[in-house]
Amino acid sequence: MDQTLKLLKEITDVPGVPGFEHEVRKVIRSYMDGHAEITTDRIGSIICKKVGSAEGPRIMIAGHMDEIGFMVSKVTKEGFVKFQTLGGWWSQVMLGQKVIIKTKKGDITGILGSKPPHILSLEERNKVVSLDDMFIDVCAADETEAKEVFGIRPGDPIVPDATFTVMKNEKFLMAKAWDDRLGCALFIEVIKALQGVEHANTVFGVGTVQEEVGLRGATTSAFVVNPDIGFALEVGIAGDTPGAEKMTEKLGKGPALLMYDASMVPHVKLRDFVIGVAAEIGIPLQFDVMPGGGTDAGRIHVTGRGVPSLVIAVPTRYIHSHYGIIHRDDYDNAVKLVIELVKRLDSAQVAELNAD
Repeated sequence: MDQTLKLLKEITDVPGVPGFEHEVRKVIRSYMDGHAEITTDRIGSIICKKVGSAEGPRIMIAGHMDEIGFMVSKVTKEGFVKFQTLGGWWSQVMLGQKVIIKTKKGDITGILGSKPPHILSLEERNKVVSLDDMFIDVCAADETEAKEVFGIRPGDPIVPDATFTVMKNEKFLMAKAWDDRLGCALFIEVIKALQGVEHANTVFGVGTVQEEVGLRGATTSAFVVNPDIGFALEVGIAGDTPGAEKMTEKLGKGPALLMYDASMVPHVKLRDFVIGVAAEIGIPLQFDVMPGGGTDAGRIHVTGRGVPSLVIAVPTRYIHSHYGIIHRDDYDNAVKLVIELVKRLDSAQVAELNAD
């Protein structure tokens, strides 16, 4: 397993639902120690500062640390766990999946369940099971065992039980939490690659918190960084599976630029600059729009007087489920592209982007 695969496995396997990103932060810190000046904001976003040959423009490259998951809301008298979703789940991808409840006494494995299909009425069979009718079975005898022996309490985080896997075609990588540990891994690799490389600016690799519940960490960390240029490093929604053709991205065809989402219309000059650089260095690009949802760039670009911003995404299948799939070439090309962008974003270039 090469160093990139090692990083991708380590950063996706650790748990980190919104508000509980500390284990992801430890991984980032372990990779960035000695390569950047590391600080945090007051709600937990990690900021990795790398100064080049000049203080120059402040370039923020952000990936959010949190993944979608759940939180314990209560334990029933019978010992079953009810939960609150953290982030956007579609109920049909949840049932029958393993989860881990992180408790004060250690990890507790459970399975997401509902009424068995064999006893459903015809009307019930034709409906999607609602979240209110789901529960997590931890095989506790009753409420007392679940709480006092297992240590389960309201507020405990719950994460998908899934591990990093290299597929039979080794270009394809499957894991939980690509959204958005992929972005965190990207800025780690970019900052490490810039060691000893001339860049006339200051780069801030930022692992933000609580993106999945409202872009919160991007709001506070962008205030701290006060960037001149912002990039959200994200997953894209692949459209190369049956029924997903509305999205245009395909695995293996290059990183994607998001032309529109519900939180931001990208800065036109910055968009065109990125397209030009990619063409010059031979990196294929894809283009997409996402009418629903937003990214950290939606908060970064409205910081202070405004920050020219753009989303650079790696196409991903099956986001917001237990497992997603990416293509190694898309990831590697995204790393190469961001490195090249950083090298070129000096004071003169940033001034040109901001000129009328």
